[in-house]
Amino acid sequence: MSEESKQTKNEDSLNNICWGADDTVIPFQVEELDIRGRAVQLGETLNSILTRHQYPEPVSYLLAEALVLTVLLGTSLKLKGKFILQTHSNGPVNMLVCDFSPPSSLRGYARFDKELLKQAIANNQTSSEALLGKGTLAFTINQGPHTQPYQGIVALEGENLQEASRTYFDQSEQIPTDICLAVAILINRNQQGKTQKHWRAGGLLTQFLPKASSHHEIYDPNQKQEKTKIPAQFEDQWQEAKALMATIESAELTDPQVGNKRLLFRLFHEYSVRVFNPFSLVDQCSCSREKIKGILETFPSDERNEMVKNKYISVTCEFCSTTYRFELQEFSEEKT
Repeated sequence: MSEESKQTKNEDSLNNICWGADDTVIPFQVEELDIRGRAVQLGETLNSILTRHQYPEPVSYLLAEALVLTVLLGTSLKLKGKFILQTHSNGPVNMLVCDFSPPSSLRGYARFDKELLKQAIANNQTSSEALLGKGTLAFTINQGPHTQPYQGIVALEGENLQEASRTYFDQSEQIPTDICLAVAILINRNQQGKTQKHWRAGGLLTQFLPKASSHHEIYDPNQKQEKTKIPAQFEDQWQEAKALMATIESAELTDPQVGNKRLLFRLFHEYSVRVFNPFSLVDQCSCSREKIKGILETFPSDERNEMVKNKYISVTCEFCSTTYRFELQEFSEEKT
């Protein structure tokens, strides 16, 4: 294929993607480098989640990074149920929980020790590594009722979640994988002239595509497979892909003026990058009054009585901050 025809193929493949592509995941493939991947930029979906929680800025930054990682991994699987990312650690931010449910629902929350966080901020110890501390990063795939969940766990090592996830892939992933994450805050003014803070985040994931019958299949960790070894003749391609990933600047992943399309073109304009239908992401929680009531009905009646405050049992969803209120008489079946 001539360089001119390669360029034409690239342009034809990318023309159907808008430059901005906020809250959109774009699957792509670079056949000449034998890789596939996902590109994502989060705008209003991320901002909605973080604004609702009103966490301190360092906590919001960590949660944003976790949400992008959740999107990249969750959308790379043949998923019928839910993909869950969770950290447990001994730092000021002791827990992050994010999940993705197909086709487009994303949510997340964080738990932190207010006093420890206050001290960390005062001491200017707000790096991801300092805030998380020592602990674990877990990925859980729950395909729904009557299925056995799959969980992969790795120690929280490195400066941030990007490095921790790379460690996970190096240790337990069958497919060689590289990943880049970035978070940013855009400051602008509203119509009243007041400054506003808008959260953005982006990420890119690439995976080596073995030349086999399963060439186009999406990796499923529930399937027992041997670790994919890169044949010697393809090692140069994978190293080239990783070298290109290393050139990405954080601003490119989050800048709305760059977008997924322009970023993919910048990275792979010398190769035949092929993109597939993009799909959207939304800030959407799966909680409901019926689900919460069902959980409360599993408690003995005396325990429910102890939950009553001001005549109601109040339960607040940690993901979306919705509060549900119940009266005792709503629970007809008393458990003892």
